[in-house]
Amino acid sequence: MQIDSSLWAEHLKLPIFSLIGSIADEAQQPCYVIGGYVRDIFLNRPSKDIDIVTLGSGIDLATALTKRLGKGAYLSVFKNFGTAQVKYKNLEIEFVGARKESYNRNSRKPVVENGTLADDQNRRDFTINALAICLNKKHFGELIDPFGGLTDLENKIIRTPLDPDITFSDDPLRMMRAIRFATQLGFRIEDGTLEAITRNAERINIISKERIIDELNKIMKSVKPSTGYLLLNKCNLLKLIFPELNALKGIETKGGKGHKDNFFHTLQVLDNVAASSDNIWLRWAALLHDIAKPVTKRYDEKLGWTFHNHNFIGEKMIPSIFRKMKLPLNEKMKYVQKLVGLHMRPIVLAEETVTDSAVRRLLFDAGDDIEDLMLLCEADITSKNREKVIRFRDNFQLVRIKLKEIEEKDRIRNMQPPISGEEIMEIFNLPPCREVGTIKSAIKDAILDGVIPNEREAAYRFMLDYANSQNIPVIKPLQT
Repeated sequence: MQIDSSLWAEHLKLPIFSLIGSIADEAQQPCYVIGGYVRDIFLNRPSKDIDIVTLGSGIDLATALTKRLGKGAYLSVFKNFGTAQVKYKNLEIEFVGARKESYNRNSRKPVVENGTLADDQNRRDFTINALAICLNKKHFGELIDPFGGLTDLENKIIRTPLDPDITFSDDPLRMMRAIRFATQLGFRIEDGTLEAITRNAERINIISKERIIDELNKIMKSVKPSTGYLLLNKCNLLKLIFPELNALKGIETKGGKGHKDNFFHTLQVLDNVAASSDNIWLRWAALLHDIAKPVTKRYDEKLGWTFHNHNFIGEKMIPSIFRKMKLPLNEKMKYVQKLVGLHMRPIVLAEETVTDSAVRRLLFDAGDDIEDLMLLCEADITSKNREKVIRFRDNFQLVRIKLKEIEEKDRIRNMQPPISGEEIMEIFNLPPCREVGTIKSAIKDAILDGVIPNEREAAYRFMLDYANSQNIPVIKPLQT
């Protein structure tokens, strides 16, 4: 990796930096842009979040900057933390006074004292995040890199500035951050740093679920999220933060028959989906699609290894996993549930003769998520048998064509039966009861099975015939 020093100079031409520098000079405060923004300059990554550290009051500098910028600048002060944020146009600028930190073993909340720039850089998580550039006029643009962070950027290395055991024991979230940065940036975690994560893995138990899931979601959004999960596994963190996924690991053999390693299969499916979609919840569905295989695994002497109903059991497991991991318990969870529950259906269609009835039912059950479901199922083809993969993909194309034809002809997606429950109650003078649901379901099934078209008149006639067969008298016939 070749660092382009011209990027550094170009970024510093932004008027905001010289303005901050001049305000700091007036206050006689040394001032630096530090951390992720500096790192991303050298990586040529876009960043709108600027961290400023000063020897003195960060709040005073932020207040002065807001006044100088005038209209369109918004100041937020956090006195308890000694920080302030200025929002201006598309920038978010965070100000803090340089500080040093010490930790109690049972908490990741540090005891904070005023410090020097060196103290502030010492407390940073990784060398690539400890880079600082001076904004004061006398030393404007001078890079302060005490730990070789620039070299680590060039060599694509994640490494802690100080003893990694102390760094990770003090704040165990940094272990997750190391893996997240390695995944996002395509970097390698330095051997000593990686070994320290493994030694300190149990310390992750003092970190809140909210913090952990924030890092996991950033891993999920990466170009190749499997990298993060492989590192979590290697460092013994996976079994602590995601035991259900950890349970997928391993191959068991009986009678000379072994099943595939469902952990590595799942990660391949996740990467396949990530290559086609940025939808993080579709990626979560990929990660969880086989989550029930460990609890449904059985060995049959004739059939070999089976995982019967793992899709339905997996669907039922999703709410408890989401609740425990502090993922949202809303329509996002229901979307993941739906895809996990349905993910075997298109595969079965691809293996067998595709009937109109089966396609109608798939369209009805999947609704607007049918395209995402098909993408997940195609990603689920991970066989090493190239001919099998080609055959499945060809069959999926036939399923897609059938889906389009049926949708255009029968308008099944998100279908509402042509006759409502309220109308059924009025026609047969029924209160809300099981018979109303039975009649409504019979109409729906008749449409999905192709017995009648998705039209009111046909549905009405079918309803009367069905009611007659069930000895349900018509009290008030309606006009069709």
